[in-house]
Amino acid sequence: MKYTNKLHSKNILIIGGTSGIGFAVAEASLEHGANVIIASSSPSKLQSSISRLQSSYPEFSQNIRGTTINLSAEDVEDQIIAAYEYATDNGTKKLDHVVNTAGDSFGLPKLSEVTPSGAASAATVRYIGNLLLAKHVSKYINISPESSFTTTSGVNAAKPGDGWSPIIGVATAVEGLTRGLAKDLKPVRANCVSPGAIRTELFESFGDAEAVEKLAEKYRNMTLTGRIGRPEDSAESYLYVMKCAFVTGTTIQVDGGYLLA
Repeated sequence: MKYTNKLHSKNILIIGGTSGIGFAVAEASLEHGANVIIASSSPSKLQSSISRLQSSYPEFSQNIRGTTINLSAEDVEDQIIAAYEYATDNGTKKLDHVVNTAGDSFGLPKLSEVTPSGAASAATVRYIGNLLLAKHVSKYINISPESSFTTTSGVNAAKPGDGWSPIIGVATAVEGLTRGLAKDLKPVRANCVSPGAIRTELFESFGDAEAVEKLAEKYRNMTLTGRIGRPEDSAESYLYVMKCAFVTGTTIQVDGGYLLA
């Protein structure tokens, strides 16, 4: 079983693992026999997600733990170190993979209304959070090409829609950061997953049922597959970059062919 056992007994920290894509990565990792630590800024969501995972995978209930981390907090570095310490039992059990799917809600201000503080705020969680997670990861991860650090961007980095210029630099910066980390963290691998439109819990917050369905139809028509993405579709990409010890410095597109449509 040299293929399906690649993540068996591996220690995987998933930041943003309580919902959406991150939760699907946690599910997939458990199904591969990994030890999973999920992290979230919300203690209530953390406990709820741990309970959901333990209910869905009772045979792996001992493989699931969780800790809080807020990548937008002023003491973010202290929280990152605390999360790493928890995930590794104070450094005694090194991690094999770190996955960051965390994001925050954002608006699309008009280019004419951009402010310095607003632009900086857009980068706090998605770019600076990744940078600081990477800053400390080498102390807590097994130093080997079998280990990995995975970030998350978005398909708009390669094909922005109208009005995206005020924040699109954050997504492209994450992809550039990932290429830099592939060199600076070597032999630990660094990769990025770039999802297209994925129907997560966040998607359902874009309006009432009718508005959400119209939005879903719009995105379906913008793909080659004719459907919107599911969290489990994206999860396969994170599994791939964790399992393949010969891929680093790359961005994996999982967008249903949006870039070609």
